[in-house]
Amino acid sequence: MAERVTGVEPRRGHVDRDDLPRFLFGPEDVVVAVGPDGLVANVAKYLENQPVIGINPEPGRNPGVLVRHGPGAVRDLLRSSTAVEERTMVSARLDDGQELLGLNEVYIGHHSHQSARYRLHSPDELPERQSSSGVLVGTGTGSTGWCRSAWQERRSPLALPTPTDPVLCWFVREAWPSPVTGTALTEGRLARDQELVIVAESDRLVCFGDGIEHDAVGLTFGQRVTLRCSRRSLRLVTA
Repeated sequence: MAERVTGVEPRRGHVDRDDLPRFLFGPEDVVVAVGPDGLVANVAKYLENQPVIGINPEPGRNPGVLVRHGPGAVRDLLRSSTAVEERTMVSARLDDGQELLGLNEVYIGHHSHQSARYRLHSPDELPERQSSSGVLVGTGTGSTGWCRSAWQERRSPLALPTPTDPVLCWFVREAWPSPVTGTALTEGRLARDQELVIVAESDRLVCFGDGIEHDAVGLTFGQRVTLRCSRRSLRLVTA
């Protein structure tokens, strides 16, 4: 559940997680996200600089990385909260103008989790044709989740970013060597002004953020997606 709060005597609106893609947040809103940490990640992609207060209704079940406050803190935070942490987000922009954002990571792969075929262009490297289980591009917030799993499994020496670093990390999952596909480019970092470009070389690839597969965009053969740090960030209220 997320609530919008506006004004001195707040006007409140209520929206459930499933309705977030259809809900319009106003520029003056303060968003109170009540639920697990993943709710904050879900709501972040629909915001434009509105501050978010994460409320943890079940401290014994939720880690509280993004929902840091108990229900009793809401009133004081709405009245006097000033400390805001700017968390980096990742942008995936298709060549047809569609854009998808993620707070943790964006995944590009085959819609049925078969091998995806594509051409990968990374900064300062020659492009490489690959066949893999997909590509993860993550933030410092996501470096505690799916990206960390990929990083740890391969015992990567790559330095993972912190949540506020304007840096992304990326990992190719299970790249397959063949006469026409390579495995030289499987991980890296992207500074704020750098881009990772993926050009689809098979049909029915998908791109989705933060594990929300039903909110995916599709890529057809020859279509391009550009991944970089988003101009938006999550403004997470800390105190």
